[in-house]
Amino acid sequence: MCGIIGISSNKSVSSSIINSLKKLEYRGYDSAGIATLSQGFINEVKSEGRVENLENNFDLKNLSGNIGIGHVRWATHGVPNSVNAHPHSSENVSVVHNGIIENSTLLKKYLLSKGHKFKSQTDTEVIVHLITENLKTSELKDAITKTLKQLHGSFALGIIFKDMPDLIIGARRGSPLAVGYGPSENYLGSDSYALKSMTNKITYLDDGEFCFVKKDEVHFFNEEGTKINKKVLELSSDQQNYDKGDYKHFMAKEIEEQPQTLKTGIKEYLDNMNNDINIYNFPWKIDEIKSVMLIGCGTAYHSCLMAKYWFEELTTLDVNIDIASEFRYRKNRFKNDTLYIFVSQSGETADTYAALDLCNKNKMKTCAVVNVIESSIARDSNFVLPIHCGPEIGVASTKAFLGQILVLYILSLKLSSLRNEIDNKDYKEKIKDLKNLPNLIEQTLLIDNDVQAIASTFNEAKGSMFLGRGFSYPIALEGALKLKELSYVHAEGYPAGEMKHGPLALIEEGMPVVVLAPRDNYYKKTISNMQEVVARGAKVLLITNKSKDEIISENIWESIEVETTNDDLLPFLLTIPLQKLAYYSALKKGYDIDKPRNLAKSVTVE
Repeated sequence: MCGIIGISSNKSVSSSIINSLKKLEYRGYDSAGIATLSQGFINEVKSEGRVENLENNFDLKNLSGNIGIGHVRWATHGVPNSVNAHPHSSENVSVVHNGIIENSTLLKKYLLSKGHKFKSQTDTEVIVHLITENLKTSELKDAITKTLKQLHGSFALGIIFKDMPDLIIGARRGSPLAVGYGPSENYLGSDSYALKSMTNKITYLDDGEFCFVKKDEVHFFNEEGTKINKKVLELSSDQQNYDKGDYKHFMAKEIEEQPQTLKTGIKEYLDNMNNDINIYNFPWKIDEIKSVMLIGCGTAYHSCLMAKYWFEELTTLDVNIDIASEFRYRKNRFKNDTLYIFVSQSGETADTYAALDLCNKNKMKTCAVVNVIESSIARDSNFVLPIHCGPEIGVASTKAFLGQILVLYILSLKLSSLRNEIDNKDYKEKIKDLKNLPNLIEQTLLIDNDVQAIASTFNEAKGSMFLGRGFSYPIALEGALKLKELSYVHAEGYPAGEMKHGPLALIEEGMPVVVLAPRDNYYKKTISNMQEVVARGAKVLLITNKSKDEIISENIWESIEVETTNDDLLPFLLTIPLQKLAYYSALKKGYDIDKPRNLAKSVTVE
């Protein structure tokens, strides 16, 4: 959500800022803007909508300057338009901001009493005027320190000044921020992906820190304004030069990449020589862990729910899951023998990071399952399990979801082995099946024609349901979420056995219902639940796995069969048709598939 870029250089920066903003488009946004400092003046260009609108703005062609800041905004305070777009500027100060200033109303009232005039509806403009006011009585560093202490909430800031032609100030509390280093220029960015096109040398700011960025030097300070030293990290190159190739959308590419990304993940975690899982650097003794708590948001929460079934199936550990935004505000009973696992694609999800921070403050055992190993959640966890998916640009997660559940399954299997709770023969057989999973995903991806023919029915309905039992229930939730995210139609996931406890009242003639019924232990029960739905006129899409046995039901509208494997791994295969269903439903509607409305890839506000 929202993205910042800043560049201090010895040459014009506007085109580089625009290119970096394009790299940040996947985060989700509704307006964009840029400000540079030239000939003693702050010059702004802002546009509603996409970066493309900003790029085509005639005023941008005349925007010169060797220092500048840019922003893509996801609206919180104020409607998405060019006035509320960032940067926000006074005559002397210009600011871009990710996050939310919770006391902006009180600060605005104070600033209005001092004679300041506001142009926008945003909380961010308060920062501009507050810095301007504090500069009247304090030197720059003291004015910044004072301003940051007056702000309540979360923020990542990029600030330039009319009277300081080579300086960008960055500050962080809650929202991620990084500094990048280049030849004769340095950078500020909310996202390492945006900076990687220019540099692979990066320093991350921690909460409460701020920095002075000039073209040839960078200085870091703590919240009291004391100068501090920071490490420079060299990033991996796996996220560079990622584009759509011949695909129409990133999401389409990312769905088709899943056999390869799973193969990469399996290769990273399996020891082929010993036919074992190679999580050897586990930092705790196995008998120190009696329970597991899995925490995430959205799709990552569904990954946690999926993992709960696996942990309970394979181990005797006590397993709980929670939505991060709920976990952080409850009165938690922290336990030293609990492993707290935090799942996030970006590693910057605000609520998940706050939950991690709460656990760290209570000295708990923490583990991160993330796609971005340089992220805040990865850096602040005791132990990191990367999902090795490479960049995922489509806002609706696909390959990262499979990557998350892959790593969580591997972890549950390894803990089962370490705890001597699985027969060694069984363990080796499950590893063998795991190695074959990418091939099965590749074959399952060949269902395009079947899914395309079905997609229109879901678009035309006023709502739909996704049902599953056991291992299939989290996948039903994820399938419903994908359809909501991309096609903007109401869809709900339920445990199939819950239909008669309320949701059956919603079933009416012609309503599309997806029933996930693989040939597992729940198959016959799920088919019985399906019959209840069919009897009330629903159009049932049955998704199961291939078998010699016939489907024991009549009056099914359509059916799709995925490949067959052991019960543990069937959720991976069942996910594929649901991803494609959401994709083709949105495609038929002509929607912006990679950037669905109102959503963001990296959710950095509560």
